[in-house]
Amino acid sequence: MSLDNPHALFDVKDKVALITGASGAFGAVAAHALSAAGCKLALVAGNQQAMAEVAAGCQSETHQINARPDSEDACSNIVEQAVSAFGRVDILVVASGMNKVAKIDEMDVSDFDNIMDANVRQSWMMSRATVSQMKSQGDGGKIILMSSARGLLGHPAGYTAYCASKSAVDGITKALGCELGADGITVNAIAPTVFRSPLTAWMFEDTDEAKAVRSGFLTRVPKGRLGEPEDLAGPLLFLASRASDFYTGHILYADGGYTAG
Repeated sequence: MSLDNPHALFDVKDKVALITGASGAFGAVAAHALSAAGCKLALVAGNQQAMAEVAAGCQSETHQINARPDSEDACSNIVEQAVSAFGRVDILVVASGMNKVAKIDEMDVSDFDNIMDANVRQSWMMSRATVSQMKSQGDGGKIILMSSARGLLGHPAGYTAYCASKSAVDGITKALGCELGADGITVNAIAPTVFRSPLTAWMFEDTDEAKAVRSGFLTRVPKGRLGEPEDLAGPLLFLASRASDFYTGHILYADGGYTAG
């Protein structure tokens, strides 16, 4: 491939991106970044109002699917609706997931099961449903899963279920990357540390509590700050485009160096 125009490597104009968890923090980043880059979007979320707000901020054509990827039939139906709207699926972004913080002796088994279902089982089922479609298209595809620095590192504050789930997402990413390479389908994961979202907004505030938490956390972050949404947009566009065609089974840490030290 000629390098006379390297920007073309990142061109995703008119590609079809299917995004689950589109009403969440990372889902919204994915929607707005890929839309601005020219993708057509099939947005999936259980919260229809929040999804509509995300869609309203998008610059390209969108199709909203009010559903959750919580069963085999649901995942198949989500892919079918995306194909019905746009004819194909080029990019899958699994941004859906959850967490509940609790010490192991205080966490209900049902909470552990729910976290594993939302983060692991649903990632696997959406990948499974989308892989069938991508294979039928015959020209490859891009699958991007949502991991976390906690897939690599533990945490002292009640993260046993979450850490286990993200480690499993990393395993799915690596195994599928190996399995699907010959089909031209790349499978990678973005693994952030704390970044600005509605759930973490309090950590960015100018309060004594927030300052204390930030101070302790930032001693481990070489870049010296917490993450911003745009810190996820660049890695996402890279993994969604031809620029990453030789990258698969990779966990991309968007963490300011947190996992390096």
